Amino acid sequence: MANTRTSELREMSDDELITRLAEARLEHFNLRFQHVTGQLDNYSRLGQLRRDIARIETLLRENEIAAAEAAEAEADAEWQAANAARRARVAASRGATQNEEESDG
Repeated sequence: MANTRTSELREMSDDELITRLAEARLEHFNLRFQHVTGQLDNYSRLGQLRRDIARIETLLRENEIAAAEAAEAEADAEWQAANAARRARVAASRGATQNEEESDG
């Protein structure tokens, strides 16, 4: 897995990001193992993978927050609609009550 650009990652779906994250973590594990046993030649790759993992996790979190905000906005819109309908029913009920009082009087 080469060093990835954030713009490339932003174009991926959550499932693709999760797959990419698992691959990066596995590669990072293998490189750490090679480092401990003295077989690793390119030490800079460890840092690159750590940053790639952080980028992917950040994007997944951003997507999670965006989905939660969208769900909250939808729930708020539903509540607003229900509240407006309730107010209309109350206003209609009060109007009917006032009409009855005027006709009785």
